[in-house]
Amino acid sequence: MFPQSDSRNTDPTTPAVTADANLNPPPPSSSDEDFFSSVSVASSSSSEDTQSHTQTPPQTPISWPTDSVINQAWVISLMDAFDWGSRNLPPSELPSIFSVQVFDKLVLSASKILHKEPNCVRIDGLGTDSSVVVVGDVHGQLHDVIFLLRDAGFTADNRVFVFNGDYVDRGAWGLETFLLLLAWKVSMPHKVYLLRGNHESKYCTSVYGFEKEVLTKYGDKGKHVYRKCLGCFEGLPLASIIAGRVYTAHGGLFRCVATTPSKRSKGKKTRKVILNPESSSLVLGSLEELSRARRTVLDPPWEGLNLIPGDVLWSDPSMSPGLSPNKERGIGLLWGPDCTEEFLKKYNLKLIIRSHEGPDAREKRSGLGGMDEGYTIDHVVESGKLITLFSAPDYPQFQATEERFKNKGAYIVLNPPNFDAPVFHSFEAITPRPKANPFYDFEDVIDSDEELDLASMVS
Repeated sequence: MFPQSDSRNTDPTTPAVTADANLNPPPPSSSDEDFFSSVSVASSSSSEDTQSHTQTPPQTPISWPTDSVINQAWVISLMDAFDWGSRNLPPSELPSIFSVQVFDKLVLSASKILHKEPNCVRIDGLGTDSSVVVVGDVHGQLHDVIFLLRDAGFTADNRVFVFNGDYVDRGAWGLETFLLLLAWKVSMPHKVYLLRGNHESKYCTSVYGFEKEVLTKYGDKGKHVYRKCLGCFEGLPLASIIAGRVYTAHGGLFRCVATTPSKRSKGKKTRKVILNPESSSLVLGSLEELSRARRTVLDPPWEGLNLIPGDVLWSDPSMSPGLSPNKERGIGLLWGPDCTEEFLKKYNLKLIIRSHEGPDAREKRSGLGGMDEGYTIDHVVESGKLITLFSAPDYPQFQATEERFKNKGAYIVLNPPNFDAPVFHSFEAITPRPKANPFYDFEDVIDSDEELDLASMVS
């Protein structure tokens, strides 16, 4: 049974903590209605429920530290500047807060760190007074991310944060969200781990708004900024193992890519490995195979030898046993409880924490729980559990339906000694959200990343 949090909840199927997120100030009174639209509807309290206060502009523009060392104070200043700018400035004025020159230095510093990390980051050496916070999809919902960070104690030295990806797309502030987390990663590289989501790709960002967001915010420098972001996406690790007990990834499990060595020509010391055409059955892959996968691709391939990145980022759990192609998404796998048990048992793990499915996706999945509370427990097997975690409340920010999902977001805290007993913290969306225009056609775009145009994902 999951442990009881300090908020008196003993039921593991409901949130351990429901945080009061409705503490944000209202958006400024502004005459700039040409760039502030009214399509973003709050999921909880109205502006009358929120205390108003005068927003003082932070010290901007943000300058790069003279010693090139990013510290916590710099990250907090960046957070405050992005928050203020989202409420007071049109998107095209983001460079007045965060110049391209500072952007370049931050992304270069972050990329150097990320590209050196392995595909599966092992987070060990955790102290008896430390805790690990696991976060799911956030999708450009900057103000909810800021609340989550503060609520989870991001300034504490004894906290480690693991993010399961999907920082961008759909929400109006994907760029600010990603840059804020990059800055925090640079300042605390061994306390903050940023994994890749399926939306950290060229294909998804061209469909769900991030590319247009960047071009809008940085104008004639937008293509440069976008290319740098794509390069940074390629460096994001695919998975993590926490304290040797918990596996986290955006989508989840992955296949063994059956290969067969070809005959080696005389005088050749290399051996070409080709896909075995006779291998048609799907088998779970190993952590060793995961470590060898090539993650530096703009779009994970759905065919060929390098299938593991696509599986890790796009796969979904199922209540049916076995492994099968994920036909609904067109990439990745579906895996059943037997596969969860096999993976946990093989590696002596207790938990799999994955993300990737919000309320819109879960609405269409029979046999699996909804995302009302920001998480679901999908598989309960002899060796442990599989959890889906989603950290974007009132998602998506722009909804074409009359009835909004009004889901809560959630994060998980793992505490010593074993770091394998999740404590769930659910929270509601910050309200009111600053008004913003979408950067994609949310009324017509495909839902839940389904029926992908695979031909356009060739990289």
